[in-house]
Amino acid sequence: MASLLNWMIFVPCIGAVLCLFSPKQAAKSVALLTALVTLLLSVIIAVDYYTVQGASGVQYVTAVSWISSINAEYRTGVDGLSLPLVLLTTSLSVLVVLASWNIEKATGAFMALYLFLMSGMLGVFLSLDMFLFYVFFEISLLPMYFLIGIWGGPRKEYAAIKFFLYTLAGSICLLIVMLGLYFITPKAGLNLPNAGNTWDMMVLQSLPVRMLFANGGEYWGFAQAAFWLTMIAFLIKLPAVPFHTWLPDAHVEAPTPISMILAGVLLKMGGYAMMRITYPFFPAAAQEFWVYVAVLGVIAIIYGALCAMAQTDWKKLVAYSSVSHMGYVTLGLATLTRVGFDGAYYQMIGHGITSALMFFLVGVVYERAHHREINRLGGIWLKFPGYGGWSLLGFFAGMGLPGLCGFIGEIMVLLSAFQAAGNVNLIGAAGARSAADVQCWSYTLGVIAAAGVVLTAGYILWMFQRVYMGVEKPEYSHYAPINAREYVIMTALGLGAVVFGILPYLVFDLTTPTFNSLLSILGS
Repeated sequence: MASLLNWMIFVPCIGAVLCLFSPKQAAKSVALLTALVTLLLSVIIAVDYYTVQGASGVQYVTAVSWISSINAEYRTGVDGLSLPLVLLTTSLSVLVVLASWNIEKATGAFMALYLFLMSGMLGVFLSLDMFLFYVFFEISLLPMYFLIGIWGGPRKEYAAIKFFLYTLAGSICLLIVMLGLYFITPKAGLNLPNAGNTWDMMVLQSLPVRMLFANGGEYWGFAQAAFWLTMIAFLIKLPAVPFHTWLPDAHVEAPTPISMILAGVLLKMGGYAMMRITYPFFPAAAQEFWVYVAVLGVIAIIYGALCAMAQTDWKKLVAYSSVSHMGYVTLGLATLTRVGFDGAYYQMIGHGITSALMFFLVGVVYERAHHREINRLGGIWLKFPGYGGWSLLGFFAGMGLPGLCGFIGEIMVLLSAFQAAGNVNLIGAAGARSAADVQCWSYTLGVIAAAGVVLTAGYILWMFQRVYMGVEKPEYSHYAPINAREYVIMTALGLGAVVFGILPYLVFDLTTPTFNSLLSILGS
């Protein structure tokens, strides 16, 4: 199984090389076959992890010395925190390749870059060595830059450069923390080679290392700075206000399939990294600054929803909705409660499905209308009744309608905001914080965040009325009918929204043991 795990990372690289030397149509087939093989490998690993291993801890670990002089290893493995996101990545990748079928410009290069991107994303989720994590984190940046900058819209160069610079700034913040950890870990007295310097993520969250970063510990000042540096790095990726401005530009200019994977998976790398690195490495700092992080989450929820409501560009509306929905992830993590972490993680899974579906639904109309102006549309449902039905499902799932995947994460995060009032780990964490202070902040932020649900319903319903309802317009008469490939993509994502809306245990059965361990670290 460890070998299969590593094959899953590098099979897309092999497929990418083949795409570069294949004719246009053959490159599409190679990319689709590569995505399907990678999906099959991930499903085999998931079944074995759940049935044979009992979903317990990190499994299928590969540890090979890589750069011995700095103790860097090629160390990979999977646990409940990474496996659902790996399955989301491999599943969406098949649909993204199908959605790219109309790409005619340098098709082989497009498919190759996407497969390299896929390899980078999987590497991020499966890395257990921080140096290796950083390498894959950067690898995932470059293909996206070219995919937007070459195949994007009229302002593609601007959007690509903005995306690159924002993400690179976050990477520099992360690199500073990595260097600090590398030179501080020997102080923990662990019996490790190379004088105790390590990049091993499991070691870095062990008790001896955490004690160095405890409130009042020897490196408490470093822990506070490192907490915020890593938060900035990952909030840019998430993204959260005020680090979000690259996202609307990137989405608007990116081709539809790239918008699907950008919203569906790349944004989740930020939330995943917070759970893998920021919170287990610096739990005392997380308790210290929980209010500030929670405020950032609530601001993102409200600000993103208000910006979405003001848009006339359909795709930009969906882009700002991602800013709002990912704010729930930030808020859930800030509460340091089990419900908050479960809700934040499920929000990432649910949003991965709904955002990909919503961007694809916009792309279906854009390919026919060649514009995305909401006020120029209307009556689409009468022209394409089948498409209208899947649109109803997709946008209502994004709205958080009960019974669909967008609901569970949001309601759990909102509950966690109120539960934070009784979280003993937050009371006194700053040395003088009283139970009344925590309760006041908890209830206030919970009420404001709940208002975001109303705003989300407002901009989704208003958009739906303007785009889908009303009389069919004469110019629709020359629009090509929805084809079978497009229906396959809509059906797969729509069914995913329903299944994960009524069967949340499909995710929680995998994450529970890992989150038990993570919350024990945060509670210590």
